[in-house]
Formats: sequence, C-alpha cells, structure tokens
Amino acid sequence: MPAVSKGDGMRGLAVFISDIRNCKSKEAEIKRINKELANIRSKFKGDKALDGYSKKKYVCKLLFIFLLGHDIDFGHMEAVNLLSSNRYTEKQIGYLFISVLVNSNSELIRLINNAIKNDLASRNPTFMGLALHCIANVGSREMAEAFAGEIPKILVAGDTMDSVKQSAALCLLRLYRTSPDFVPMGDWTSRVVHLLNDQHLGVVTAATSLITTLAQKNPEEFKTSVSLAVSRLSRIVTSASTDLQDYTYYFVPAPWLSVKLLRLLQCYPPPGNGVKNHVSCQRCSMQRRESSNSTLMFREFFCKLSADTNNFLLSWGITSSYGKVGYLISSVEQNEVVQQFVLFPPEDAAVRGRLTECLETILNKAQEPPKSKKVQHSNAKNAVLFEAISLIIHHDSEPNLLVRACNQLGQFLQHRETNLRYLALESMCTLASSEFSHEAVKTHIETVINALKTERDVSVRQRAVDLLYAMCDRSNAQQIVAEMLNYLETADYSIREEIVLKVAILAEKYAVDYTWYVDTILNLIRIAGDYVSEEVWYRVIQIVINRDDVQGYAAKTVFEALQAPACHENLVKVGGYILGEFGNLIAGDPRSSPLIQFNLLHSKFHLCSVPTRALLLSTYIKFVNLFPEIKTTIQDVLRSDSQLKNADVELQQRAVEYLRLSTIASTDILATVLEEMPPFPERESSILAKLKKKKGPGTVTDLEEIKKERNSDVNGGTESTPVNASTVSTPSPSADLLGLGAAPLTSSAPPPSSTGSLLVDVFSDSASVVAPLAPGSEDNFARFVCKNNGVLFENQLLQIGLKSEFRQNLGRMFIFYGNKTSTQFLNFTPTLICSDELQSSLNLQTKPVDPTVDGGAQVQQVVNIECISDFMEAPILNIQFRYGGTFQNISVKLPITLNKFFQPTEMASQDFFQRWKQLSNPQQEMQNIFKAKHPMDTEITKAKIIGFGSALLEEVDPNPANFVGAGIIHTKTTQIGCLLRLEPNLQAQMYRLTLRTSKETVSQRLCELLSEQF
Repeated sequence: MPAVSKGDGMRGLAVFISDIRNCKSKEAEIKRINKELANIRSKFKGDKALDGYSKKKYVCKLLFIFLLGHDIDFGHMEAVNLLSSNRYTEKQIGYLFISVLVNSNSELIRLINNAIKNDLASRNPTFMGLALHCIANVGSREMAEAFAGEIPKILVAGDTMDSVKQSAALCLLRLYRTSPDFVPMGDWTSRVVHLLNDQHLGVVTAATSLITTLAQKNPEEFKTSVSLAVSRLSRIVTSASTDLQDYTYYFVPAPWLSVKLLRLLQCYPPPGNGVKNHVSCQRCSMQRRESSNSTLMFREFFCKLSADTNNFLLSWGITSSYGKVGYLISSVEQNEVVQQFVLFPPEDAAVRGRLTECLETILNKAQEPPKSKKVQHSNAKNAVLFEAISLIIHHDSEPNLLVRACNQLGQFLQHRETNLRYLALESMCTLASSEFSHEAVKTHIETVINALKTERDVSVRQRAVDLLYAMCDRSNAQQIVAEMLNYLETADYSIREEIVLKVAILAEKYAVDYTWYVDTILNLIRIAGDYVSEEVWYRVIQIVINRDDVQGYAAKTVFEALQAPACHENLVKVGGYILGEFGNLIAGDPRSSPLIQFNLLHSKFHLCSVPTRALLLSTYIKFVNLFPEIKTTIQDVLRSDSQLKNADVELQQRAVEYLRLSTIASTDILATVLEEMPPFPERESSILAKLKKKKGPGTVTDLEEIKKERNSDVNGGTESTPVNASTVSTPSPSADLLGLGAAPLTSSAPPPSSTGSLLVDVFSDSASVVAPLAPGSEDNFARFVCKNNGVLFENQLLQIGLKSEFRQNLGRMFIFYGNKTSTQFLNFTPTLICSDELQSSLNLQTKPVDPTVDGGAQVQQVVNIECISDFMEAPILNIQFRYGGTFQNISVKLPITLNKFFQPTEMASQDFFQRWKQLSNPQQEMQNIFKAKHPMDTEITKAKIIGFGSALLEEVDPNPANFVGAGIIHTKTTQIGCLLRLEPNLQAQMYRLTLRTSKETVSQRLCELLSEQF
C-alpha cells in the first residue's frame, strides 16, 4: 500500500466528528450536521475547482453523516470523480462511498463501471484490489453482467499478484452467488482448480471457497479438484505448526483452509468408488441388517463387484465359496457385471488411501494433549475435527474411521463446553444411520439418557432426543421409549409435540408385543394429552382394528384408564372408539358390564368438546347393536332435550338419526349397519408423515431414511429433465429424496412433430419414427425382473449397462452407454418414451448426457423414478446417434416393473394365513399353472423370490417344499399388500403360482412377471 502523505489525516473531518460527539442534544447534532451539509454543498457548487484532498475530505464527511442515519442526496458525482485519481487514499474513499451509497439503479453506474474497468486494466495491484472489493461489495446483477467475464481472466493470469488473486476469487464467488447465470463456465475452470497447488495459502483458501460453491452445481467441471484437495490437505495435517508459521492459529496449522478443503471433498463421493459405494447400497445394507440368510450373499456379491471394480480380481477369487451354497454363476453373468462399468484408474485408489491417512491423522491429533490452554486452540482444533467427521460420515465407506469418529464424539458428550456437546449429539445422529457405526453409537445410550435428564440447555436436550430416536432398534426400543416418556413429563413445551410423535413412531415400529404398544400410547396420552395430535390416536385405532390379538387387551386397558377421575379428551376419544367396536370382548366381566361401560363413557360426555361428543354418540348406537339389554337406557339419553334440541347441528342430527335407527330398524338391519369396522388398508404411518413435515425439508426423521443419497448433486448436477417436454409435471415433495424436486430443463430429446408431414429430412440427426425393439430385448427385459444390475443390450457398436436401486415408491437408475468402437458417436440422444397411461402412473426424470461419445468411452445417464400408481407397461429407451455418417436408431424396454417397488414384509404363519383368507375375493387372486422353463433348483428359486422383492417366509407353509412370500407395493397414492405362494411339482416339472393382493390389476401384473422367471 502506498505511504500516506502528510495531510492525509483530514483534520477538518476529525474536528467535525469531535463537534458531533460533543453535542448535548439531538437538536444540536442536527443543527451542526445541517450547517456542515450547507458548507459542503457550497464548496461543490463553487466556481473554484476543488483539489483531490478537499473532495476526499468532504466526501468522507458525507459518508459519516450517512452512517449517522441522515439522508444524502448529493456528492455522488464528486465521489465518482475520486475514482479517476491516481492517489490511493482518494481512490479508496471514492470506492468506499460508491460501495455504501450508490445503488444499482443509479444513473452513474455506467461511469462507475468505466472507472472500475480502467483500474482492472491498469495492472496496478492496489487499484485492482480496490476495484474488485467494490464489485464484491455492490454485487448487483449489473456488476455481474459487466465484469463476470473479466474477473476469471484476472484470476488465472500468470502475472497476477497473490493479493489480487485472492480478491478476484472472492469477488467471483460473490457474483456467482448473486447472479450465477452471468458467470460462464469455460477454459478458466480447469485452470482455477490448479490454484489449490498455489504456494500462497491465502490464494488457496480463497480458491477453495470458490471451487466448493462452483462444484456443487457443476461437479463434472471440477472433479479434478479432489486429488489436489487431498494432496494439499495431506501437506497441512502432516506439517508441524512451525512449517506454516504465517497461517498457524494457536498451534493449529491453517485451520480455516483445512475446514474448507474438507467441505470441498464432501461435494464428491469417495475417490475410487464406482457409481455408488457398496456399503452405501441401501437395499443390501437393510437386508444385511435384517437377515443373515445365505441368499443375500448372492446379491451382495454382485453389488459389491459392480461398485468397486478395481478389486474385481480379488472378488472373483471367492466365487467358489459362494458356489458351495448353491449359486451357479455363469460366465454370461460374470461378463455382465465386469463389463457394466469402466475400471477406475489406480490413481484413485492412491488418492483414497492418502485421504484415509489424513482423516486418521486428524483423529489421532484429537487424542493428543492440548498444546495450549486457551479456548482459541481448542476451537480451531475441534473445527477441523468435526469437519473431518462430517466427511467420514459423508463417505460412509470406512468402518474403522466411522467407529473411531463415534468414539471421539462420545468423549465430547460429557464435555464441559455446551457447544461441543451439541455438535457431538448432532453428528452422532447421522452416524447412527451407518451400519458400521450404529452399534458403536448404541454403546453411549446411558450417557445420552443422562444428558436428557441433566442438561440445562433445551437445544442440547432436543439433540439428545434426536439421537435416542436415531439409535433405536428392536434391542433397545423399550428402554428408549420408557426414557422418552419419563422425560416428557418435564420436557420443554417447545419440543413436547415432537417427542410425542417420535415415541408414537418408535412404539409402532419396534412393537414385538402389541400390548406394550397399546400401554405406551395410552401412557403417552396420559402424560402429554394436549400434544397428542389426531394422527397419533388415529394410528392406534387403525392398529388395534387390524390386529385381532390385541383388541381384547386394548378394550380392557382403555376401560381401566377411563376410570381415572381426570382423563384427557384424547383418551376419551380412543376409549369411545375401541369400546364401541370391541366392548363386547370384556362385557363378560361383571366389573366391565355393558351398563358400566356406558355409564363410564357418559360420565365424560359433558366435559368434552363437540367433535368428541359426536364420537361418543356413535359409540352409543354401536352399544345398541352390541348390548341390546341397555338399548332403553341409551334411547333415553338420545331422547333427552339436551340432545334432540342441542344448539349444535351436528350433535342434534346424530341424536335424531340414531334414535330413529334404534327404534324402527330390525335386529338384522341394525347389525348390518353397525357391523364391526373392517381392517384399514396398509399404508405409510401418518405420524411419520407429520414428523417429516414438522422437522422441515431436508431433515431425515427415520433411521433407514437417513441413508439417503448424499451425492445426488455430484452425479450430473441437480437439474432434471422430464421424459416428455410437452407434459412437464411437478413432482411430489416425497420425490425430493432423489432430487426430483429440482427445476426441470428443456428435454434433451427432439420434440415430436406437430404435423404428420410425409417429407423426411434425410440430413436430420433425429428420426421421426422410433425404431422397433431390438432383437433379444424381451429376453433381456425378463432377466432384469429379479435383479437390478447387468448388461441390458449389446451389439457390435454399443453396450448398455444398468445399475438401479429402489426404495418404497422411489427409485434411481444409472444407465451406462459404452462406445465399443474407436469412432465417435455424434448427436447421441437417448430418450425415454412412455404411453399416456404410463405417464400418469410413473414419473420419470432424466439427466442430460453429452451428445458426443468418444471411441472406447462410456457416458452415464441418471433416471429418477417415482411410482404414482400401479402400472402394467414398461417405458421404452430409444437411442439415436450417428456412427461414421450412418444414422443408428435402437430401442429397448427399460426394466422398470411394478415389483421394483416391493417392500419385504416379515409375517408369522398365523398372520399370513389370516391375511390370506381376508384376500379371498375372486378378483383379488391370480393363479397360474405353468411348465418349468429352467431346472427346478431350490436355492435359485429362493434367490429369485427375494430378488423379486418380497420377503421369503420360512416355515410358514405346512408343505416345506412350497415357497411363501409377503410384501407391500409402495406407490405415491396407496400401498398394496401382496401375498404369494409358489408350489413346485418336481415329478411333473411344473409350478402353481398364486398371488393375492387387494387390487386385481396388481395381482395380474405380478403373476405375469414372476411366472416368466421359473
């Protein structure tokens, strides 16, 4: 910075500030300011030209007056004139005034932009820094439009000084955040990545902030930054504090840069991983946790092989052990898996190993004794540690690191610093979702429960509740629910509703004995009745009605609970509903005779609100059907003036109608009208939906749903392309788990012609007619019904591989297009084609692909899938491209079938056959007797049923040779329970397949799909 010359102290400004401070009243201050404004105005309008020093002094006074809260309506032109000065102090004040007082709509913006351009072109680092600071401070769209193209050139220029590079990087970051559409991606993007290797750590820090933001929207452009970031991070964490003396903060080397590098690495999956790391594969992960059946090895083996092809030779070395348990792995299937994906270069494995070393070093340093007792040292050290743990959680691929991170966080749970306890609880909530660290998190359950009881800060207690919810499973559910109920009695009012929802969800989800579930919900209503929403007591009613084994116990328990002198109204609602349906199950006990039940409910009637009274009136008419002996008593109540002449129309109408019904209807009619409620259809818990809504978007509330796609922004960006540009639909909020809620792009497929022209443009790169299905397409399609990975199509030019995953009604499919030739594919355009009927049932969104595929290269396309309702057809994948001047047009069926949205359901033998009998209507059953097409191998049959998506129920069918399965088809609109039974006849080499669901079309479609597999 230039030296400040004599006179730059601006004595007149100092005197003016002193006068303002010495004013005794507001009026005196305003009088002094008005006097000064008049003086400055006269100076600016005077005939005598002001020198640079005077302009600077008066502009500074105007700026000070503005900061005091007074309006300034002149002096802007003089400030702009200061920008053209060659003196640093004058130019600095001009830029300061412009940054604070000039808005983007000012008429002077063109003059300002010209002055800034002159300074940027001057190559004077001091002036360039002032100009860049002004652009960043204003940050308007006009500034972005004018300078977004120039700043990247300054940033990557070889002769730019380090201080200017820092300012340019941060200025570009500011413009990108405010106006990303004005910042073009170009050649400079590959060069800016190499700033991570710059010797000046200030430049590296600024560049890391810029690259992190850019990589979130354009991951492919900046994927080379991963190896450079790992290299720089390695040098920092392995250096001593004296090596980076200028950037060491309280014995912690470059903590801010370390944090930024760790955040940058969280924009990408682990180095060396395929499409998706095997340990993050939700389907295999959940199945490993739920079952140890050897059939899972088959699918898990192929998933691992396809996700980590660098180690495929080692994986093939263990195929023989899998073969011993009955799985015949053909050479065709081997080729499919190996050829699906491009092998990763060995450098990725080296980068990954180096990153693992860095993370281990950070965890090791956290265990070392502190080098300083000052809080700044611990803050910097812990900032790096927590960011490293966030990266470990993001990768979710190193069991050792995950467990070590969990143990490190466990040490912070009892730390005296509140912020550390909060952050530890928050991070452990996410760790609980990993199969590798879930058990390690559970070891801290007593510490978390103690925090729930003793913690003073309500926000920390809330995080403790979240962690208990996340670590809950069948082994500790009763303990956690009991502790939550105990805490609920003294919990802060702001979090009571959320605790109620979580207790209700856990009690239902992990209820082995449903009598415990009923006790828990009734206790919940007793403790926090005001915070029990309608969804909670609705759900307990649904479960009791759907389970015969708990109905009598529920009636007895709720009858005893209602005998308390003070009952919450929600308990009266539950009691009225359950006793109205199942009061007859306890009527044999003299202590709960029909009249006693009625008198108990009616004693609460006058204390309840109108909706609850209406429910109780419905209970009374149900009693007329269940207990004819108290019919007269109930009719007297309905006939009373308080009911027939009630001021509320709803209560009056019910009383009149129920009284009339009980009087004129015969016993048979009464029994028909007031018969027991049928079982409710299976669907997602409304309590869980309410909790998701309460926690807000982007917050995961279910343990299994915490393992969502963290790399959705990496695999091709965040923007999606609808299948048909003409019928763009907005996806539902539930689809946001897979990134379907992003703004749609224009379809990459050519739009359909609006007129049926007979003329064909022979030079066009797009065909007007979709090609018929390729030979063998139907056979390949059938092979994918029971598997998700493999080669879908292959000829001498093109290979198409698939990797897909599905969860409830959502799915994601990765399609890999491999060019088997040495010649480029031009105008490469894959398009998904759906019929009108299929479009209403299936929401497909695609990510665009590069129109040019180099020889020997492979491109990836991501398809996000949402099942709206059940469907019969499958979409068509049409690929059009030019090869050597010849137009190629290929169509294949994409294996998106209804069974992909299966959720396996475990059932006991009694429950299975009870449900089987309930689905006995002819339209609910579909049966097929067919000849076996393949060898009737028991283990292969089991693998195919599991691959089909249903749970394989062992020891359920009386005939051990039969196969029984159960599951739920998840769609956006409904959930459809499905039961299947496969009966093989080895002598006749035939099968009989029976499918029963609550919907005829679903039974038909599933039967068709599964019959083709045997």
